Amino acid sequence: MGIRGLMSFVEDYSNEFFVDLKLRNTKIIIDGYSLFHRLCFNSNLELRYGGDYDSFADVVQKFFESLFACHICPYVVLDGGCDISDKKLTTLKDRAREKIQAARSLSLGGGGNVCPLLSREVFIQVLIRLKVCFVQSFSEADRDIMTLANHWNCPVLSSDSDFCIFDLKSGFCSLNSFQWRNLNTIKGTQNYYIPARSFSLDAFCHYFNNMNKALLPLFAVLCGNDHVNLPIMETFISKIRLPLSSKGRRYHRVLGLLNWLSHFSDPTEALDNVLKSLPKKNRENVKELLCCYMEEYQQSQVKLQDFFQYGTYVCTDALDLGLPEWVLAALAKGQLPPFISDALVLQRTFLHTQVENMQQPNAHRISQPIRQIIYGLLLNAPSHPEDISQNTLPSQLLAFNEVERINTNIKTSTVYAKQLLKDHYDLSKLAELPLARRQMLLLEALKVKQVVLESIPTFLKLPIAVTCYWLQSTEAKAKLHHLQALLLGMLREPLHAIVNSPGNEDPQRDGAKMLYEELQQVKTPIRPGKTLDLDTAHVFCQWQSCLQMGLYLNQLLSTPLPEPNLTWLYNGSLVHGLCQRLLASSSTDSLLSICQEAKQLYEHLFNATRSYAPAELFLPKAKAKAKAKSKKGRQKKKGTSLGTTSDNRHWYDRSNRFGVLMPESLEEHVENSELE
Repeated sequence: MGIRGLMSFVEDYSNEFFVDLKLRNTKIIIDGYSLFHRLCFNSNLELRYGGDYDSFADVVQKFFESLFACHICPYVVLDGGCDISDKKLTTLKDRAREKIQAARSLSLGGGGNVCPLLSREVFIQVLIRLKVCFVQSFSEADRDIMTLANHWNCPVLSSDSDFCIFDLKSGFCSLNSFQWRNLNTIKGTQNYYIPARSFSLDAFCHYFNNMNKALLPLFAVLCGNDHVNLPIMETFISKIRLPLSSKGRRYHRVLGLLNWLSHFSDPTEALDNVLKSLPKKNRENVKELLCCYMEEYQQSQVKLQDFFQYGTYVCTDALDLGLPEWVLAALAKGQLPPFISDALVLQRTFLHTQVENMQQPNAHRISQPIRQIIYGLLLNAPSHPEDISQNTLPSQLLAFNEVERINTNIKTSTVYAKQLLKDHYDLSKLAELPLARRQMLLLEALKVKQVVLESIPTFLKLPIAVTCYWLQSTEAKAKLHHLQALLLGMLREPLHAIVNSPGNEDPQRDGAKMLYEELQQVKTPIRPGKTLDLDTAHVFCQWQSCLQMGLYLNQLLSTPLPEPNLTWLYNGSLVHGLCQRLLASSSTDSLLSICQEAKQLYEHLFNATRSYAPAELFLPKAKAKAKAKSKKGRQKKKGTSLGTTSDNRHWYDRSNRFGVLMPESLEEHVENSELE
């Protein structure tokens, strides 16, 4: 984001505007949005299959381990929801269109950068696991980052050119020159440092005739940042006759405006000259808008140091909305996503495009009923009129706008919230509801009965519930091999735990290791230029959308089901590779035969989901079998669709190493559920 063309311009003059650093022994404030996009797009990760989240998590972990090795203490600040004023709406829509084009290119075997849907959630889970301090701002984080960095007198790490405008005491390190993969040691010691380059605002202003720093916010809005989209400014640009440049229109505008502004002593004088070039009828309105946009480069009132030191986050804009305290606290801690604040404050959300089949309705259509429940819960907020009964809510209150992909463009669609009884689900008291009640609401939204999940390992309850929802939807075109691939992929986390458990000398451990390695080998990166199996890609994009909204609803209900470890839950390269293998063979038996315990776990997951799948999912390929109506034929389908017929009672065997993930007995689990 930031000022168009500025970052490439300053990096062209890197010797003049940047100073070399040996970064160590310092705090550093990290722009979380810039970082996770940078790590996602610049680490040779596979982006076509919807997310190799384990590979992404590994890169994130290695990045922070590099910081720790240099005694650099990171504080990550994440963007929150959209600005209440909606100043960036046009820019956000433009970016959404760009993502659609990039996703289309990827789906057809071309290049492009599209963050897999759950990348942000994976990033946050890694931060939590590594105990990295982080906060989620209520809206855009740039001003909060600048204010905190100046309070602590430490550098900022980002790739956002807005940080070339802020007056930062300790400078701004560009991610482009932050060599975290190339640790060096100080000569004669064993002390590591990261080679980096820091942007010098003083050197930048000195280069342009000792320009007054206070002119830079005006430069940003005249040049065109994410907030400004005033066509009338082109009138001003054309009249000042900027010098031509061989390096392109944006470069030409940046250089010309900086040279032009350097002749003025302060922003007032420069602004007056801007307005003189405009028609008189527009001047006051344009002046008000430009001054408002320039305020975006002033210090924030939010004191993030209080959050990092005392856990308190105070944002005036958020407080003025009268939102429940628990919601504000959960947003700041990253326990609720920006999607929730956008829906709550603006009654509008953006549904992020995935690498899917552009000829089909967008993959998020499948999870719309879950979003309608989320919207219904958010409507039950104190900020809505108390004297309107839930049965007579006007349609404008119930209506939410969703910006979604339609073919290869975007469209704003109206979706109506599901009306809920306010007495039962008042948002301000939602977190106080008993666990059983919150769990019931979640499972009702996912159309799953609790009994189905009773024998599922705790860490897989939510993903299996989501999979049951996905299978029931008429939007889904899932086939048996899609379901099998997803469930096989879910085995990796327990397999990894067994293989890496200390002191486990059980000879059957070899089977777990062999199966784990076999699954790793199934992951086959797509060859450049090769197109995707678009139908398979679309089916898995639908599943991820269901998972994302299931996660968000679970978070809004204060996690009545444990949040799964997304790093291990889904790997796009693996599930696509498994689909190819399963289509070439008749069952999963050949893959699972080397590890009996994994086979039993797989059966359990499969049996939980199959009761929600349409009957045609299990029709055998042979026509004779498809027409068979006998009891014997039905029993055969139940056994041979999996290629496994183990007695499920073995699942509860205490010698089973998966037992640590399960209740010691079914009775104990039922008893615990009743207690909840």
